Amino acid sequence: MHTTLKQLSSFEAVARLRNFTRAAEELNLSQPAVSMQVKQLENQVQSPLLEQRGRTLELTEIGLLVLDHARAVLDEIDALSAAVDSMKGMKRGKLRLSTVTTVTYFMPTLLRTFCQRHPEVDVIVNVANRQDQLQQIQDNETDIAIMGRPPDDMALTAIPFLKNPLVIVAPREHPLAKKKNIPVERLTGEPFLMREVGSGTRGAMERFFREKGVTITTSIEVSGAEALKQGVQAGLGLALLSRDSVELELTLGRLVELDVKGLPIQRDWYLVHRSKKRLNTPAAAFKVFIEEDAAGLLNRAR
Repeated sequence: MHTTLKQLSSFEAVARLRNFTRAAEELNLSQPAVSMQVKQLENQVQSPLLEQRGRTLELTEIGLLVLDHARAVLDEIDALSAAVDSMKGMKRGKLRLSTVTTVTYFMPTLLRTFCQRHPEVDVIVNVANRQDQLQQIQDNETDIAIMGRPPDDMALTAIPFLKNPLVIVAPREHPLAKKKNIPVERLTGEPFLMREVGSGTRGAMERFFREKGVTITTSIEVSGAEALKQGVQAGLGLALLSRDSVELELTLGRLVELDVKGLPIQRDWYLVHRSKKRLNTPAAAFKVFIEEDAAGLLNRAR
């Protein structure tokens, strides 16, 4: 086989995006050029790699095999580039970060300091939900992800760097707002606003009540911390949220943190990347920055 890197990168982009046009835009190529590269790769393996099923572009069995190897080859090319840059002492380049919505409440503070120290680094931040984050990590679309507890069934390096307590909040006029040591059972029948399926906060909330043997009532399912906060302020129900995300509302008295026994749920924020990924110089610098300085910077800012 005389496969080229252009063929592999074109196929990987089409396979990941499931669309030739979007792949061409990402690669800064014309759609016919991308189609030609994929066709040439199919000729190399003497088998179709993609097939159209209705409006969806799907990978064949051989396509899945080729995709795994293509990503391995492209990862090695990235690793080679990172190693060369490191040896040259270069710190310029791109840093691709993926964060969940809750992280946006403290990430600007960290990025401001990091960018001041490394002005030559271009930082690209993608805000996604947990499921999309995990897919981005798997597809090598991000260098580093900032998220809650990562799953145990993926080959990941995960470094906890900041406490992330989860609390139950209520509107300030709620009957439980001024109560102390509220038994968890007292929340039975209280309407709760719930994050979308796949959210780490939702998973933590479901585990907490399941372990306590308490059944809660879900009033509305919403996506994102902002929608949850607005719903609670409007009196639609209670919600479990990261304390980081409601710090302003608690300070201004728009929301109250309920004093529930067993809370807060103590969790951590993690810096996460693929275990086998060799970080480029900007990503490696960001990892060191998070490990050494993040907690101190954020605690002083509070």
